[in-house]
Amino acid sequence: MNESQASSQDKNSHKPSEDKDYISFFLTTFTTIFLAEIGDKTQIAIILLTAESGHPLIVFLAAASALISSSLVGVLLGRWISTFMPIERFNYIAGALMLAIGLLIGIEATQSLLLTAGLN
Repeated sequence: MNESQASSQDKNSHKPSEDKDYISFFLTTFTTIFLAEIGDKTQIAIILLTAESGHPLIVFLAAASALISSSLVGVLLGRWISTFMPIERFNYIAGALMLAIGLLIGIEATQSLLLTAGLN
């Protein structure tokens, strides 16, 4: 085996693991987003818009475009943040933000329930 063949084999020997990484990232991302989006307010809005409009293809295309666009914003922000912040710190900040949002939503829901019940 000559040197160029060995070099070619070395390059090709890394390809399956790289493909596996891409497939793994794709499947993880798809599954996470798919499960997170089932039954959320976006899906409910899409159901209502489809029922109201009677044009499911147009609603699908518009909703898919909107989700792609919002995903692009997330990807671009994630890429930008990764240039100056370690992933561990970003994970803690993201977790804290999720907790804060959850607490705020819980407080607002409690206040709304109290107002509705006339207890406030």
